[in-house]
Amino acid sequence: MNKAEILYRIKNIASQKVKIAFSDIDGILRGKYIHKDKFEKSIEQGLGFCDVIFGWDCNDKCYDNAEVTGWHTGYPDAHATIDINSYREIPWENDTPFFIGDFSNDEKYAAATCSRSLLKRIDAESKKLGFTPLFSQEFEWFNFQGTPSEINESGFENLKPITPGMFGYSVLRTSLNQEYFNDLFELLSKFKIPLEGMHTETGPGVVEATVIYDEILNAADKAILFKTAVKEIAYRHNFVATFMAKWNKDLPGSGGHIHQSLWDNHLEKNLFYDANTSSGMSNLMEHYIAGQLKCLPEILPMFAPNPNSYKRLSGGDWAPRTLTWGIDNRTASIRAIPGSQSSTRIEMRVPGADTNAYLAMAASLAAGLYGIKNKLPLDTKAITGNAYLSNSGNRLPDSLEKAIRKMAGSEIANELFGEAFVNHFTRTREWECRQVDPNDEYWELKRYFEII
Repeated sequence: MNKAEILYRIKNIASQKVKIAFSDIDGILRGKYIHKDKFEKSIEQGLGFCDVIFGWDCNDKCYDNAEVTGWHTGYPDAHATIDINSYREIPWENDTPFFIGDFSNDEKYAAATCSRSLLKRIDAESKKLGFTPLFSQEFEWFNFQGTPSEINESGFENLKPITPGMFGYSVLRTSLNQEYFNDLFELLSKFKIPLEGMHTETGPGVVEATVIYDEILNAADKAILFKTAVKEIAYRHNFVATFMAKWNKDLPGSGGHIHQSLWDNHLEKNLFYDANTSSGMSNLMEHYIAGQLKCLPEILPMFAPNPNSYKRLSGGDWAPRTLTWGIDNRTASIRAIPGSQSSTRIEMRVPGADTNAYLAMAASLAAGLYGIKNKLPLDTKAITGNAYLSNSGNRLPDSLEKAIRKMAGSEIANELFGEAFVNHFTRTREWECRQVDPNDEYWELKRYFEII
């Protein structure tokens, strides 16, 4: 539907409310209901939204080190814009109209804090170079019995996954909770987040799903909404879904792998594919991979944003820790998947399920474009065998503290994203490191289990 058709539909539906949401720096949706009359005005004029969403953490505790906003600014309204093209209806809320917004028209917040605005800038740069990025994120997440209140009241002890044991690709386990899995597939599709596939992963109560690819901004919207939608659908079945990178040290972590390719601006040709090379990979694809390898250590917090993220990146359990690439090798950080004109792509395997999709996709694309613009050669060989055990690639930083220090002083990061963003983002990650409580063995579950 075009803008006029959407506004006409909303004006004539029975519901008096519209739901809007904006992503904070952690990729958590912050929003509210507004009257549909206010919505119509907001489409033309924008609306004010309290900038505290950029001044507090995932537990609503205000940063003490942020410059953009804080007690020193009084937390004023930022000028928000609703994206009319993000329209969808929430099928589990009586088809309530829903829209995503951002702060692209407010220079202060667009430059430093708004992750969706950052992705839009990098996407525009890509298109100016003649490339349309097609992306998709796949998620692994664990599901538990109980309500948020019950789990919190239990002190996060004796958590009960919805299925027992290690049983990846299980036909049996999906039958056990058939109504839940049916709801996930069907309701997500109605919410304009169609799934390419969904299956159990190895671990108790863990599921993996891949969202069908799209142009990068739409793909990031879908990824952000996927996590919130899954949590809301889980509530309906008295389950709680967690996207923590590593909720249990003895079980595999939860990945948020990002599939990506570049096409011409008419979407007619996959620019990563070259039938005349032995590998099927174009020079452009090689430059893109080289750029990601070059930039990855400099911008790692955008792929691994929390202290808990680095427990997943410990080597093994399907999560990489070396700066490596390989052809269809799931132990490398970057998995090149050469194939046909329609399927050739790469899979970035570093991100966990705890990422902000806008930031992770922006980082992936910006790093790849860096390689293309600088014509970086792919001078490291594709790794074969187990990259977890390899010494051929440099190790990624093994803690958020180390990763922050590298990004905060990185000329590459400032070039890719701007000093304002790098300064604000690394300060929020420094704050996150200070929230570690070594005296409480459950601090990560209390902080991240339901929210992240």
